[in-house]
Amino acid sequence: MRRFIPFWLLLLLIAILLRVDFFFTITYLFAAVFVLSHLWTRQTLRHLRVARRFTPRAFLGEALTVEIEVENTGWLPVLWLELHESFDVTLRAPAFHHEVLSLGPHERQRRRYRLNCNRRGYYTIGPLRLTTGDLLALTPARELTVAEEPIIVYPRVLSLAQLGLPTRSPLVALPAQARIFEDPARIMGMRDYAPGDSLRRIHWTASARAGQLLVKQYQPSIARETFICLDLDWADYDLRRRLPATELAIVTAASLANHVIVRERLPVGLATLALDPLLDAVTRFSLPPRPERAHLMGILETLARVQAQEGLGASFPDWLREESLALGWGATIAVITGSVSPDLLETLLYLRRAGCAVALLLVQPAALDDAATGLASQVGIPIHRIWREQDVEGWQ
Repeated sequence: MRRFIPFWLLLLLIAILLRVDFFFTITYLFAAVFVLSHLWTRQTLRHLRVARRFTPRAFLGEALTVEIEVENTGWLPVLWLELHESFDVTLRAPAFHHEVLSLGPHERQRRRYRLNCNRRGYYTIGPLRLTTGDLLALTPARELTVAEEPIIVYPRVLSLAQLGLPTRSPLVALPAQARIFEDPARIMGMRDYAPGDSLRRIHWTASARAGQLLVKQYQPSIARETFICLDLDWADYDLRRRLPATELAIVTAASLANHVIVRERLPVGLATLALDPLLDAVTRFSLPPRPERAHLMGILETLARVQAQEGLGASFPDWLREESLALGWGATIAVITGSVSPDLLETLLYLRRAGCAVALLLVQPAALDDAATGLASQVGIPIHRIWREQDVEGWQ
């Protein structure tokens, strides 16, 4: 356009000086083409309708298909339209999708491309930029932008053949040392009737066979819930394998949550302190235990977002004590970290004495203190070592 205006003025000046009709005709023709191109481009862009369709959630290793639909709702054809879609290089290389097309009146076209979800995380697709103009480039190109949209890639979820944690049971109860509650669904035996026993406790069938009144004895139990505490401070993991170790810790947390909710149909919660890429700040995530599958998706979405970082502002043992204050007596706490420190062991013993069932899951630990692990075993804190994903699948 900058070159066209001086050229047109020069042509007009020549036509005025020479007073030749042909030059006036050419001048008017160029002016008409310029105005027509300007109006054409503005009208075609006004009648463009763009839609982006895709599934915004996927699991690690899956491929997503993104569909871009472009429609010309006007009567003027779109002579050329350039599409330029941007996304993270982790999803695809090169990190953009580029294409040029043309649209007739009331024509609709669809373009598709695939994204490979090779790493868990929170990503965005876009913005999508559509650029159009006239064929002679007499007017500046006009641009239409479609806002970016998020994509969540969940961490890998492994099936646990056997889960060696204190929560392993098909029933919603854990044996209790003290007779605080009794579960009427868990009959452990019978005894003779004693004055004061409720009639509802009488086992009428057994009483008829024995010829005397017998009373059901129920197994003492407590309500059960599992709370996963995930350590994402790089300082607690081996320096040589921080990234794979923290990613494996996230896979472990996701697999454990999936097993408890889907297989055992029990409530599970999650707590972690990590970097949130949405807020670009260290955030404390705390999801209370719930048994719904929708809650599981919330846990997986959180595990997809969080990022490990060194120096989160609070030590893991202190933060673990604060999170445990909201749990009920008898809850199971699964602690996932990369090392055992005296402060952490002291916190685990405190939780154990407070009535919680505690399990320690060490992911690719650099070294273990034999005295600390021995003390943990003496007080009933199981320790599981996880070196690779197969260790999670075949948990003993």
